[in-house]
Amino acid sequence: MNSTQEVAVKCSGVTKDYGVGDAKVTALRGIDLDVYRGELLILAGPSGCGKTTLISIIGGILKRDAGRCTVLGNDVEDMNIDERACFRGTSIGFVFQAFNLLPALTAAENVAVPLLISGEERKSADRRAKAVLDQVGLLERADALPGQLSGGQQQRVAIARALVHNPKLIICDEPTSSLDHATGHAMMAMLRDVVQAPDRALVVVTHDTRIYEFADRIAHMDDGKIVEVTVGADRAQAK
Repeated sequence: MNSTQEVAVKCSGVTKDYGVGDAKVTALRGIDLDVYRGELLILAGPSGCGKTTLISIIGGILKRDAGRCTVLGNDVEDMNIDERACFRGTSIGFVFQAFNLLPALTAAENVAVPLLISGEERKSADRRAKAVLDQVGLLERADALPGQLSGGQQQRVAIARALVHNPKLIICDEPTSSLDHATGHAMMAMLRDVVQAPDRALVVVTHDTRIYEFADRIAHMDDGKIVEVTVGADRAQAK
């Protein structure tokens, strides 16, 4: 990346253990990683290597044991509970692997949740939610409940929910896992367009090598460490 680009996420010496004594498992072993504004960074590596733990710390969901992690110039561990919730709700968009859609709400209502939490008026939130559902090709299913949607459709609702409040950092855990190749490619192309804004960053955890082409950089993890950072194929060819 261009050394003049502003850093959106900066992890320095981040560690995380689970359990104690003989049951202790080390998930992260001193992670050093920068994610730049305007960048789509893929976190790749085998299951259990620490990818989900790392994005959970970046997103302020998990506390680290040591090191430092600043996100958009803020360290969430310096915030109280209310400040942390507000920061996540306005500045970070999450796409969870399990979708985490609310079963009693329609697709549009699920997408509108981040806006309603931040205090937006319901009609305005509904209008914005439907606009983003249209963007991901699901406007005609806006009134469907999650149980009436396919896995791929639920994934697209989850992506729409992550985008609706225009966050500066978007974190995706396996965003194409429930999508066929063509739909997954289209979703990544859309996310690629979203991150073109110079003040926005996107971190994607994936096992899907077919979407590596969309990355500016790929951070390869193994056994709780970043072992290599490579340039995305298309970006390398462009140089």
